[in-house]
Amino acid sequence: MEYIGTMEKFNEVIQSEAPVIIKFFADWCPDCKVMDMFIGEVLEEFQQYNWYEVNTDELKGIAEEYEVMGIPSILIFQNGEKLAHQHSAYTKTPESVKEFLHQQLG
Repeated sequence: MEYIGTMEKFNEVIQSEAPVIIKFFADWCPDCKVMDMFIGEVLEEFQQYNWYEVNTDELKGIAEEYEVMGIPSILIFQNGEKLAHQHSAYTKTPESVKEFLHQQLG
């Protein structure tokens, strides 16, 4: 999973013609640490996609701009558009994240 540290990089990444998956997180977030424990198996199953992560505390305003009200959240972008968003309440297990990605990406 590649880290995005600037808005310029974020804007470049989301312009991809193929869907990209971006995890929104923060260092202080306990649920983000739980997700980190299982995200590897999700990445393995969906390795054909490019994965990125954004620290919402470092990129000020990005959470508000993309309506990320809780973290961790998983967003899918393509051609500069947000295609799908799995809110934090539904990102607590690998099964729920995989189900979301299968629904959105096939």
